[in-house]
Amino acid sequence: MFALFVCMKRNKRKDIVIIDMGVGNLFSIQKACAAVGLPAILSSEASTIEDAGGLILPGVGAFGNAMNALRRLNLISVLAGYRDSGRPVLGICLGMQLLMDYSDEFGRHKGLGYISGSVKSLRHEISGEIPHIGWSPVFNTERGKSWDNTLLHSFDNNDYQYFVHSYFVNPDNIDDTLAITRYSGFSFCAVVHKDNVTGCQFHPERSGGAGLGIYKQWAVHSGLLP
Repeated sequence: MFALFVCMKRNKRKDIVIIDMGVGNLFSIQKACAAVGLPAILSSEASTIEDAGGLILPGVGAFGNAMNALRRLNLISVLAGYRDSGRPVLGICLGMQLLMDYSDEFGRHKGLGYISGSVKSLRHEISGEIPHIGWSPVFNTERGKSWDNTLLHSFDNNDYQYFVHSYFVNPDNIDDTLAITRYSGFSFCAVVHKDNVTGCQFHPERSGGAGLGIYKQWAVHSGLLP
């Protein structure tokens, strides 16, 4: 009887919370979640975040401004506690960059530190146009880290996703890089994944059916959808 109760409790669906920092593509992410049958609400309330089934950290703009917004909302410790609970966290674009230790965007800014590494400017690596805007392939790393039981579970290697960014994530541990992309001859991290924390540099919600599939697989393999 006790085992049945535990199973029912684990399977009880709770809303996904998209962190509302006042910036970013919040409603397009919310619509993408709805399209794959995943309830999602926008909130910056600590109590709502603490009770969420999963968190999505979006973001558009400068790294330092986003971190200041999280501090102003008193969410740094709330998010850390949520991450420590083992429940799923997904960062999108700038939200992925915030997962790292620090960024060099407009000075040195401390990040959330969920994944060891830094955020660097593409300007120092390529001769092409900045920002990187448009469709680029997402493919497996040279070491071939398995995509099984991740948000890329059903993703086709070298499929294209939509990017808009000037800075890229540089994880300290190559095992935290789930997928890479290439722009102007330079290869860099497109997806990070460590334990219950995942981040995408691209925008799945702007990437058609393949992007929607990424949200669905994240939900399925995080136990948020059957």
